[in-house]
Amino acid sequence: MGKKKRILLKVGSNTLTKETDNISRGKIEDIANQIAKLQDTCEFIIVSSGAIAVAKQFVKLESKRKPIFVKQALASIGQPHLIRIYQEIFREYGLLSSQCLLSYSDFEKEESKVNITNTINVLVNNNYIPIINENDTVATDEIKFGDNDKLGALTASLIDADLFVIATNTNGIYTKTSMENGTPKTIEEVTDFKELAEEVVSSKSSHGSGGMQSKIEAAEVTKKVNIETWIVNGLEDNFILNAMENHVPFTKIK
Repeated sequence: MGKKKRILLKVGSNTLTKETDNISRGKIEDIANQIAKLQDTCEFIIVSSGAIAVAKQFVKLESKRKPIFVKQALASIGQPHLIRIYQEIFREYGLLSSQCLLSYSDFEKEESKVNITNTINVLVNNNYIPIINENDTVATDEIKFGDNDKLGALTASLIDADLFVIATNTNGIYTKTSMENGTPKTIEEVTDFKELAEEVVSSKSSHGSGGMQSKIEAAEVTKKVNIETWIVNGLEDNFILNAMENHVPFTKIK
């Protein structure tokens, strides 16, 4: 058997909720179905947001403390439920999954980086799909700065991924002119980041904390280590398979 293609899939809250107020089991089924179809040729590591969104479905916390502490508490409540949903659905498709909680400080220490890499490699080699989220109860970077885009890019770089796929709620990055005209047109391929920076319209998604700027910054991280990044519309069914077969518009950053 040839070497499998290693794909780091980053899924944001907006994709997981399908732009509603609830985590979509159907979307996680869609992801599981695609991974199951690709498992002979690809191995997946997932960076998944959604812990806070899950918690908000069934709890309202009262606190006089800063909103960031409430969000951290919500993340603590929601994370076990999020992983449970993943595990239940993945199991139905014959897939094994595990949880890894990381913080940005882990990427600053050589020993931590080695440990992360070794753990993920052992999991993947034993057919477990690591589902990674930021450890929000001790760190606030993802809550404040970008819906796990950067975490996904750093992880992809660390584990030597072949491809970094960011699932979002648009058909990739749109040209600025087309956005102003109200007829979004996808930039299909990017090689020059300076040109790209001029095209980006600043916006944030309803549940996510990133927006397109954080996705471009994430792609800059992976480009430095020659990992290709795809920005695809995760709201669509079969978004990974369709992108692989060029059936849908998406942005490819080489």
